[in-house]
Amino acid sequence: MKIGFIGAGKVGVSLGMHILNCSQDETTNVIGYYDKSSSAAREAADLTKTKQYSNLMQLAEDSEMIFVTVSDDAISSVWENLKELPIEEKFVCHCSGSLTSATFSGINQYDAYGYSIHPLFAVSDKLTSYKKLKQAIFTIEGEQSNLHIVTEFIKKLGNDVVQIREEDKVRYHAAAVFGSNFVVGLADISIRMMMDCGFSYSEALRALTPLMSENMNRVLQAGSEASLTGPVERNDVQTVKKH
Repeated sequence: MKIGFIGAGKVGVSLGMHILNCSQDETTNVIGYYDKSSSAAREAADLTKTKQYSNLMQLAEDSEMIFVTVSDDAISSVWENLKELPIEEKFVCHCSGSLTSATFSGINQYDAYGYSIHPLFAVSDKLTSYKKLKQAIFTIEGEQSNLHIVTEFIKKLGNDVVQIREEDKVRYHAAAVFGSNFVVGLADISIRMMMDCGFSYSEALRALTPLMSENMNRVLQAGSEASLTGPVERNDVQTVKKH
């Protein structure tokens, strides 16, 4: 399977590195990157030791699987260009958590196969995130007849795979936001409340670290119900009223 990437940001580079490092199939190979920013494509190609594509047509011709790893808002416009190129019998995938494969509208008319393939992982850095990507569960949604091929492709990278329904994508992504982005937001609120009590930012962060880290570890090991502490768990009604 020859794999090309449109979009050379954190997700594209991290996924490319993950495939190169973890694929158990010798015929699977990342061939290169195309990006509207030639410097980004060049950096991605250098990091992965693959090819920088300056021509979208050439990447489409060379690829058997194409990952569209751009921002969610840009996927449909990339598809408008991509569907005019030779994509017959090719797998076209994006990595959005909230969008479905229907973003590749009318893909059946072009005899290609569309998929949403989402790693449930916070990709924060193109230089290091790939090292832990093997821990992530991938969700897959898309064209049914070849779904097993895409599923096996991900499993051969060492990742567990969950097939998800199109109608569940938004709720699934909201769950991921609660577990990731909202946790960051709550941590920031807690730090700033500590600062209102006279702590510096670094002191607040240091003070909260054991509380937050141990609590999260407990949730991950024992579940949310068994991990609850504090005034609600103790039924301290007056304390809750003060809060």
